[in-house]
Amino acid sequence: MKLAFICTEMLPSPAIKGGAIQIMIDGVAPLLARRHDLTIYSITDPKLPNLETRDGIRYIRFPASAYVGSVARSLSKHAYDVVHVFNRPRNVSRYKAAAPASKFVVSLHNDMFNRAKLGDSEGLRAIRDAEKIITVSDYIGSTVTQRFPSARPKVQTVYSGFDLSRYRTAWDPEAPGIRARLLKKYGLTGKKVVLFVGRLTDKKGPHILIKAMKEVWSEHPDAALVIVGGKWFSDNTVNDYVRELYAMAKPYGNKIKFTKFVPADQIPDYYLMADVFVCSSQWQEPLARVHYEAMAAGVPIVTTDRGGNAEVIRDMDNGLVVQDYWKPSAFARNINYLLSRPDEARRMAINGRRFVEDDFTFEHVADRLDRVYEEAFGVAVASRRRSRRR
Repeated sequence: MKLAFICTEMLPSPAIKGGAIQIMIDGVAPLLARRHDLTIYSITDPKLPNLETRDGIRYIRFPASAYVGSVARSLSKHAYDVVHVFNRPRNVSRYKAAAPASKFVVSLHNDMFNRAKLGDSEGLRAIRDAEKIITVSDYIGSTVTQRFPSARPKVQTVYSGFDLSRYRTAWDPEAPGIRARLLKKYGLTGKKVVLFVGRLTDKKGPHILIKAMKEVWSEHPDAALVIVGGKWFSDNTVNDYVRELYAMAKPYGNKIKFTKFVPADQIPDYYLMADVFVCSSQWQEPLARVHYEAMAAGVPIVTTDRGGNAEVIRDMDNGLVVQDYWKPSAFARNINYLLSRPDEARRMAINGRRFVEDDFTFEHVADRLDRVYEEAFGVAVASRRRSRRR
């Protein structure tokens, strides 16, 4: 099968600047390329050529300023069997017009069918022109079907995953050395680390976590908070919100560390610093991929019951789920619970690793995507046969 991926106009592929979509593509593309002729479209980047083939995968890159039109023109010149459009349902119909013989799949990694992003007629056209609509969580699927009930037969959840070969667990023999090296790097030797990984935005809630630490320190004075991430993926510039975070953290000195952006290939080691990982999402999170990563690394998790997060984190089994997500005290209570009960924390961490190993590796994700592509293509073939019989 000739298969094309169309990334968004936000970040390049491969994931040299991060991005959940790009990281997932990096994970599944080599596996799918063993079975299909795969081309990946993304935006240009100074560090990447506009055209290249690596590991049997063709990459075609266009400037962000002219991205959609350039991709559409390229599609018109190639005979792809299936085109997978990532997170841009509004572009599906334009791409379909350029390549009417191709079958289209659109995947949603955010609530991209909301009224602020897609009008009624645009949404209905996207549903009409897509054979399948993949969502990263049941929650995101519900945002489509609640507004457009006619989409229900096409909507299917395909959860993301992780690279089994890249994530050591906290109990791996090499993990203590990695942990010690990073703790020394940040001046945190001997500390219990509470870890946050994500963009520095109020939606992700690091300000709530900073506020929670005062209560954590009352029980665990040797704890430290490590905040990994920049304002926008690889962008470490400082806006008003980031400036506010720095000001909140300043009185606590060495107890709160900001690492800024960490490249995706280094992130697995950073999880090994952690005694507890916290996803403090304040918005309706589609389902943050950091959950898969923390479970893969064997780190106990505290998360919020927002959006799709609780679809993979089961309270008291492979993590703790905060209901009062806006309250610093709720986070502090759960963090203290795990720091005070290392045996319970380890049990949840082991459960988390087993959970993702069993069903959420990139091999699992690639297999599920493959079935979607084959079904989308097969449905189209069956439809053509019925038309001929008439």
